[in-house]
Amino acid sequence: MPGLSIRHLTRYRYRRPVGFGEHRMMFRPHEGYDQRVLSSLVTITPSPSRLRYVQDVFGNCVGIARFDTRAAELSFESRVRLEHTPLPAFADLDGEIEPYTGAMPFAYSPADMPDLLRSMERHHPDPDGVLEAWARRFVKRSGPTSLQGLLAEMTGAIHADFRYRSRLEGAAQSPQLTLRSRRGSCRDFAMLMIEAARSLGLAARYVSGYLYSPARGPVRIGSGASGHTHAWVRVYLPACGWVEFDPTNGIVGNSDLVRVAIARDPRQAVPLHGTFDGFASDFQGMDVEVEVVSDEATGWRQFPLAARAEAA
Repeated sequence: MPGLSIRHLTRYRYRRPVGFGEHRMMFRPHEGYDQRVLSSLVTITPSPSRLRYVQDVFGNCVGIARFDTRAAELSFESRVRLEHTPLPAFADLDGEIEPYTGAMPFAYSPADMPDLLRSMERHHPDPDGVLEAWARRFVKRSGPTSLQGLLAEMTGAIHADFRYRSRLEGAAQSPQLTLRSRRGSCRDFAMLMIEAARSLGLAARYVSGYLYSPARGPVRIGSGASGHTHAWVRVYLPACGWVEFDPTNGIVGNSDLVRVAIARDPRQAVPLHGTFDGFASDFQGMDVEVEVVSDEATGWRQFPLAARAEAA
């Protein structure tokens, strides 16, 4: 895939000038062998009195802005250019990846276990075993199960059997509610698959970032335009490391997906959050615009009409 240009604008509107507390932002993509940031610029209006960047425990880039002025509007505009060169999820494997035998937990090596344990812990109670029973539908009744096949089938089942519902605000709903209602947002489907994988003893994490899909036609996020904030899953498989799965769109691997933040829980990967000093009634709304475009298609200085975004 050629280089991509990403514009992400968030604007808060208030009835009267208010003060602002600390704001934390995650806009810069998470770099790796498959994506490399070429340039990154964040414009904040009004200008913060202090802006600094840190890396969190997952290596995500976090911007921290503080303010000493009041205003009736606060906006954050991120512009990023990057090289995005995804590879097939299971490329260059000499043989079948480790099979799943049904033993609990999955047999990670003693060297990996200390670093994977927190990503194996389940975050939602499942007292009746409903979620685990659903996850075990993808395990063969006898003999070993291919982890590659198991996770690909789980991804495809969520994509095919569950109805997407746009929900721009609020936390991810519980996996049990998603199972009962058979509907949810991208972050709901991500948490369903994460907790299902964890119920089988696999290490799984939450990923937020951007979806770019010019060639695949309309996707299940928004109206089918070319750019959206999005959420998906990565699962650790010893033979190939962290592999990404997008149950909302049935994607195995990171094709069309631009990672920004990786975390154990969605609350650790919020693109932007902060506080203001005023009455609750002062807040009038938030506008979000996300634009993702291929450099090859239009030139990196040009951006298409803004697409409606879902808060990842």
